[in-house]
Amino acid sequence: MKAYDVIVVGAGPAGSSAALRLAQKGLKVAIIERGNTPGSKNMFGGMLPRCPIVENLIPNFWEEAPWERHVIKNIITFMTDLSSTSIMFETKNFDKPPYNGYTVFRPIFDKWFADKACSSGANLFTGCLVENLLRDGNAISGVKIAKEDGEIHADIVIACDGVLSLLAKKVGLCKETKLSDMALGLKALFYLPEEDINQRFNLVRRQGLVHTILGCTEGIRGGGFIYTQTESLSVGLVLHLDALKESRVAPYDIFYRFLSTDRLKRILKGANLIEYSAHLIPEGGYKSIPKLFTDGLLLAGDAAGLCYTNGINQEGMNLAITSGFLAAETVYEAFEKGDFSAKQLSKYEDRLRESFVLKDIKTFEKSVDLMNNDRLFSIYPEIVGSVFEKLLQNNGKPRKKIGHLSWNIIKDSMSIKELIIDLIKVGRFIV
Repeated sequence: MKAYDVIVVGAGPAGSSAALRLAQKGLKVAIIERGNTPGSKNMFGGMLPRCPIVENLIPNFWEEAPWERHVIKNIITFMTDLSSTSIMFETKNFDKPPYNGYTVFRPIFDKWFADKACSSGANLFTGCLVENLLRDGNAISGVKIAKEDGEIHADIVIACDGVLSLLAKKVGLCKETKLSDMALGLKALFYLPEEDINQRFNLVRRQGLVHTILGCTEGIRGGGFIYTQTESLSVGLVLHLDALKESRVAPYDIFYRFLSTDRLKRILKGANLIEYSAHLIPEGGYKSIPKLFTDGLLLAGDAAGLCYTNGINQEGMNLAITSGFLAAETVYEAFEKGDFSAKQLSKYEDRLRESFVLKDIKTFEKSVDLMNNDRLFSIYPEIVGSVFEKLLQNNGKPRKKIGHLSWNIIKDSMSIKELIIDLIKVGRFIV
């Protein structure tokens, strides 16, 4: 039987952030990771947005962390079978430290981050599956792992065990998972030389790009993505589970057809496939966040449902790191007071509400309703493509004003009632 002050379950961004902060504060911390190394169980398509918390934990983070590229360019594309229309944003303000965001490889980044916690005094145990929680009366008092003599005791457990948190379910904090609150992320990793990536995407040095694509999911709610790493491209789809189930189409069939489109073939010309992976993503937004604490236990990161999309940004890793840090601050205060009750640990949620984490998730609460609209992924990309095709078409006929032209195309594509419903959703989202 081993004893620690705090057990952190999961060595992802949330878990390592919590463990690092607690170790810096002088507490005895154990990190329990089911993978053979931190990050080995993670599928990650993308980007770590700038996170001031990690810059406080690790001064000059951008100089030391093993990131791939800093993102200076964002593209959104509306794609149909016949056309694609893109909006690109690029700024020199994102091309200087502290950078606005980074593409990373989770197996490399997570191991580095966990090593930071260990170098500050935390103890990491890998290849350990947490089967259950230990209790002292109503309070959590440790974990049981799937090994001989596998009980580890602590005053507090921080559960950072991912989107389908077993521990959250064990203590009744997690609601029944709804298909509408989850999405399936599929990713293919392609090797492409650094100079080819820079030339193909008009980048220099370690500049990076994020490319979001709508209209590529065969009418299923979701979208495509491309992230540039140093010498590879992460290319994938995010598909909402309820819509995917209704379609009765295999997700890898949709993915294969996406990769086979002319646009993707041009982007991936000469690239070599390295691996495929898939992972569940929390997409329920503010309303799907569970209760985050009970006697002796806190939830952080994906286990707490702290992820959101607003149609342009998909944020989660920065929220996870911040939630882990705030959980650690709450735990340290609990040790100072010798009080590990739910009442004392409820201050964790207060800290989250005061931070950008819950404020941003609340701000974009209505994006869930907006994104749960099949027309956004089928009809609207067709409308955008048709409008630009008519505007640019030279056929010897008189041109119409863009408003009149757009209105005619919209009327031919949907009913007035559907348009009004969509405009109301957009209004609720942006106001």
